[in-house]
Amino acid sequence: MITWATAFPRLDRGRLGPHARVLAGGHRDDPVVVPGPGRRVRHARPRRRRRVPAGAAGAVRPPGGTHLDLHVPDVRAAADDAVRLGAREVATSDVVVLASPGGLPFCFVDAYPARRPAAPAWPHPGGGTHASLADQLAIDVPAEHWDAERRFWVALTGWPEQPTAPGAALVPLRRPDGLPLRLLLQRLDEPEGAVRAHLDLACDDRAAETDRHLALGARVEAVRERWTVLVDPAGRRYCLTDRLPATGALP
Repeated sequence: MITWATAFPRLDRGRLGPHARVLAGGHRDDPVVVPGPGRRVRHARPRRRRRVPAGAAGAVRPPGGTHLDLHVPDVRAAADDAVRLGAREVATSDVVVLASPGGLPFCFVDAYPARRPAAPAWPHPGGGTHASLADQLAIDVPAEHWDAERRFWVALTGWPEQPTAPGAALVPLRRPDGLPLRLLLQRLDEPEGAVRAHLDLACDDRAAETDRHLALGARVEAVRERWTVLVDPAGRRYCLTDRLPATGALP
């Protein structure tokens, strides 16, 4: 049973600050950009792991983007279940590092008491406020891995798919009440390649939220009907969406 979920950008130490400030809102004392108790991820500090030599059969070379931690009462049992579902165990210590069937790295970590944070209100230069919240991990899946990844994440989390049209390229999973992070499976146009992930923010004023991120150093890559793709100062893509921060649903 997954009791909590956190996600954070995979960054080299020297570039963590600029990226974190873009997504967390510019607070230097709040370096992690994902939902978590007190807005700080418990595992922001380095964790001991069994080293896997580069090029070894178990090695994972993360393609960048965002990493997922799933918090569970029994880390070892959850990892064994994941392997039976098609994951690959990569390393273990106080956490277990795995890779999904398509190669997305993720970890099982210990559960701890937590509550879902409220969306902060950001002031507008001319007065008023808007709200936003980093609340969704989009798992980007090339076509060759699509069916396997859909089956894997539904079985691993126990979260059912929300109803979508046949052939839909965006398939959200229905998270339990109280959990901070949604999972969205996104089928890419790429025929093959590694599965990766990026963060999505829900915001009630996408234009104002875009301006806030631009002021913090991000740049716009594309504007779609219901979301805007941005690139942070370290080169990682993420999206601002029209979903409601309080619920994660579209208005």
